[in-house]
Amino acid sequence: MTETESSQSLSATMQPPPLLTVKDVTKVHRQGEVEVPVLRGLSCVIPERAFVFIVGPSGSGKSTLLYLLGALDAPTTGEISFGSLSLNRMTADERDRYRREEVGFIFQNFNLLSTMSAVDNVLVPSLPQGTSPEKRQEAVELLKRVGLGHRLTHRPGQLSGGEQQRVAIARAILKRPKLVLADEPTGELDSENGRQIFQYLRELQRERGSTVVTVTHDERYFEEGDVILEIRDGRIIPSS
Repeated sequence: MTETESSQSLSATMQPPPLLTVKDVTKVHRQGEVEVPVLRGLSCVIPERAFVFIVGPSGSGKSTLLYLLGALDAPTTGEISFGSLSLNRMTADERDRYRREEVGFIFQNFNLLSTMSAVDNVLVPSLPQGTSPEKRQEAVELLKRVGLGHRLTHRPGQLSGGEQQRVAIARAILKRPKLVLADEPTGELDSENGRQIFQYLRELQRERGSTVVTVTHDERYFEEGDVILEIRDGRIIPSS
């Protein structure tokens, strides 16, 4: 083996393995008798422990792809794999378990329960299995970690938009998911709050080793080493 071949082989072995593999995926919505294609044979690989941005113009299929990765929807054709598991072939119960155990969701509209405190909102995904004192303490520590130690008992109506989004981040991270999916998490926030949200996301991602996939229109949050997936007309545009 030549020195160049050895270097290439070493580089290949250092690449993180794929967490998600998307192959020739299409998604078609029906509007009455009309079929509206959204994704058109899209393929991509999302590595483990990566910080990934999905970008592109409105209507290009960004959020559709995000929902497919989280098994909130199913592709019309094609294959999506989580490690060695095919999302397409999962039963309804298996998809529920995948979302519950492997995926943390962060949405633009926060999706917090108005009658619950910040701590209890963080604990919501754990409620079906029951919450231990240790789990509650972990929720408290996460809220402190994102600067909300003084807001633990406050309900969403008593929190600013940036504070509500930080509660949503803590909720998504609490179960230590392998995958965190964020759909325009700073879309309703000002620039400073948006910057802080991504700072917290990156810190928690590094500490917990999750893969974070974010839909955004704002390139200011990109950093060196991020994976950028650009979608146009339902397909991934090769990076230049």
